[in-house]
Amino acid sequence: MADNSRLDVIVVGAGFAGLYAVHKLREQGLSVQGYERGVGVGGVWYWNRYPGARCDIESMEYSYSFSEELQQEWEWKEKFASQPEILAYLNHVADRFDLRRSFRFDTEVRSAHYDEEQAVWTLAFGDGSTAVSRYLVLAVGCLSTAMRPQIEGTERFAGQILHTGHWPHEGVDLAGKRVGIVGTGSSGVQAIPMIAKQAAELTVFQRTATYTVPARNAPLDQAEVHRVKSDYADFRRRNRKMIGARGADRLNPDAKSVFDASPEERRDAFLARWAEGGMGIQATYSDLRSDLDANAIVADFVRDQIRATVTDPGTAELLCPKQTLGCKRMCIDTDYYATFNLPHVRLIDVKANPISRFTENGLVAGGTEYPLDVAIFATGFDAMTGSLLAMDIRGRGGVRLGDAWADGPGTYLGIATAGFPNMFILVGPGSPSVLANVPIAAEQQVDWVAGTIAYLDARRCRAIEPQLQAQQDWVDHVNAVAAGTLYMSCDSWYLGANVPGKARVFMPLFGFPAYEAKCNAVAASGYPGFEITS
Repeated sequence: MADNSRLDVIVVGAGFAGLYAVHKLREQGLSVQGYERGVGVGGVWYWNRYPGARCDIESMEYSYSFSEELQQEWEWKEKFASQPEILAYLNHVADRFDLRRSFRFDTEVRSAHYDEEQAVWTLAFGDGSTAVSRYLVLAVGCLSTAMRPQIEGTERFAGQILHTGHWPHEGVDLAGKRVGIVGTGSSGVQAIPMIAKQAAELTVFQRTATYTVPARNAPLDQAEVHRVKSDYADFRRRNRKMIGARGADRLNPDAKSVFDASPEERRDAFLARWAEGGMGIQATYSDLRSDLDANAIVADFVRDQIRATVTDPGTAELLCPKQTLGCKRMCIDTDYYATFNLPHVRLIDVKANPISRFTENGLVAGGTEYPLDVAIFATGFDAMTGSLLAMDIRGRGGVRLGDAWADGPGTYLGIATAGFPNMFILVGPGSPSVLANVPIAAEQQVDWVAGTIAYLDARRCRAIEPQLQAQQDWVDHVNAVAAGTLYMSCDSWYLGANVPGKARVFMPLFGFPAYEAKCNAVAASGYPGFEITS
């Protein structure tokens, strides 16, 4: 079935970025159609429903800023919002701005091909239908393609196999069951304490220990809510000046070097941040993110807290990370380390005892079989590019996006790719994305895309795409910025290191304010670095 009407814009995805894109572009008078493979809005918050799922950015910040009325009317309940609360918020947004009528849900995009002669994109969907548009906006999310390890014998396992990124919507009853969970990144850190409250036995299979700090989550203080809402615009303005577009009140680094403080002063400062909760410990001193020796001091403090919490010395040492603090995404938790003191919870080091296979009864690691009723994979995502490359996207000359990105993703401004005209990527590689407050990063990019389309339409232009040199210069810039931090000091999903065979390129850009300024300058100067055809 073909939709023969030519749309102005097709938006793929109904998370934070996709919802705002449909709203903004529709308000601009454009014909817009959104497509979403889930049966409802929410993006990553639609799919990730595992026990304990919540955001690690404070709720008053992790939200839209485009509507003052929305900011004032929505009442967040907790300091760090849970998945159900965030999903309820996005459903409220969809209803308040009547966005559902512009989406087709339960619709998977199979392919998107560019027609150079007509200057249009044709999309084909899983149900056999097609649609055509002048512009293609990809809001498919950074963390939406789950990584599922290939383990021998999966078909033999008599129990249930789950992934945190595709948790059953009806929930899972783990009461009285022997549960194994593979992975101790963000999802695992959140899920493990909650699962331990239900399961008869919990076996945690860990490859790399994670730095995680207490969230100190609690109901929002109403005085704090009133303070923010009394001048939300200033709150947002100050946050947009922050490296991650958040945390102006808590994450602004002290100008002092850790080496200018005595050991006692350091410990007191770290303890204060530990007691406060959240990511603020990285901001205790100015050089913790840029100097390896400085970083080692805060890392030692965190390891000391782990040893003080976990009663078994051997387990405590396995839980102590060895990598640079912050080179992988830090986590925040509620009772994560204390969970390993429970008698029915055990930790298996799969670096020393690799998982080899499933049996009918459980998992084998290091030659030992661990009987399980339920196996849960908290093994993360093919981040930044996985969902983009899962579609058959072809640009000029029929070139596949996967081939164009064989050596790593190449974009200009993290928004557009040479050879793929009129295609815009939101919160993707080459932009602050996962290193920033995603709702604000998404708004900034959507506003830029909307302004670009208005610029092109006012001049009756047919197409826009980056020049190859500008794109290569931008990729070099992203990696040069990363090289000035400690992100490159370990393997992480920022580099694609968790995906076998994936090119190792640092994908997100560190530094929201400089990025926003660059995008604004490019637009104000008539889009240098882009090829515009009439």
